[in-house]
Amino acid sequence: MDRKEILAKVAAGELTPEEADGLLKTLPESAGVLSCKVSPKGAVSVYGLQRMPVTLYADQWHRLLDFGPTIRDFIAQHRASLRWKETSAGPTEKAPGLIFEPEQVEPGTDSMG
Repeated sequence: MDRKEILAKVAAGELTPEEADGLLKTLPESAGVLSCKVSPKGAVSVYGLQRMPVTLYADQWHRLLDFGPTIRDFIAQHRASLRWKETSAGPTEKAPGLIFEPEQVEPGTDSMG
């Protein structure tokens, strides 16, 4: 039984919430699985990166994706000072759960150079 089936059985009254909670805990975790949905306001929401979805309008996603090589270069240049979310891949591999924490920059200085 998968998550949707369990929730459907709760909605139909065939399972109590407590029983469903127990069954949901036995399901394998789907960490790292990404999915997209259209938000109520017509934006693209990406689920699976963090607890809350990352939501941007389509034109913002295009700008961000076009900027991707710059972000990858920045990460490569600052690898030693970046933190990585614990995954099976380490910081030396392509880790899907990267946590980017901007470095502290003094006012009037450029963080990209």
